[in-house]
Amino acid sequence: MSEDIEIINQNTRIEKIKNFFSNNYKNIIGALALILLVLISYFGYQEYKKRTKLEIAEIYNQITLKQITIENTSDIQQLVKIIEEKDPIYSALSLYFIIENDLVNDQREINNFFDLVIKSQKEKEIQNLIVFKKAMYNAETISENDLLDILNPILKSESVWKSHALLLMADYFEHNNNLIKSKDFLEEIVNSKLTNNEIKIEAERRLKRKFGD
Repeated sequence: MSEDIEIINQNTRIEKIKNFFSNNYKNIIGALALILLVLISYFGYQEYKKRTKLEIAEIYNQITLKQITIENTSDIQQLVKIIEEKDPIYSALSLYFIIENDLVNDQREINNFFDLVIKSQKEKEIQNLIVFKKAMYNAETISENDLLDILNPILKSESVWKSHALLLMADYFEHNNNLIKSKDFLEEIVNSKLTNNEIKIEAERRLKRKFGD
């Protein structure tokens, strides 16, 4: 008797499964097709990114192996295009190459490139490094407030680049004969627990030499 009941229950379950697939056939096929489409799109996109990165690397290497000047407008445009691609590696390298070789003289344009490169970074400390480089690039030509605006994301953090940013500000104020503010930044370096050891030693040396502390 119990075996008959079990057989009936099993047949009932099979019938329910058949009915489910029969009633939801189109929905199931649609869901499977959607999943397949998502997978194809994902792997296709990954392949596209890989191919694009190889192309960017090839263009960058071809340009930077040559001696180019500001008159090589086609090569410069290619470097700018790489920057605009927001590749985490080659966008930054292209910007540095442009700066080191004085290929773009417009400071505002260079700063726009810096912003693109900063946004392209997913790793926070690499992003902070590029922010610091932007500050160094501008330090001799901008106001105190503008320099602080650039460095604030680092100065308000516990970044490994914070001590470098503090020293840059100390240098900035010393260069502009504001020794009191320069001293403040040097003291902040010395008192910080996360300061780079070499920078801390340099800050202590300056404080002793200039202020006798």
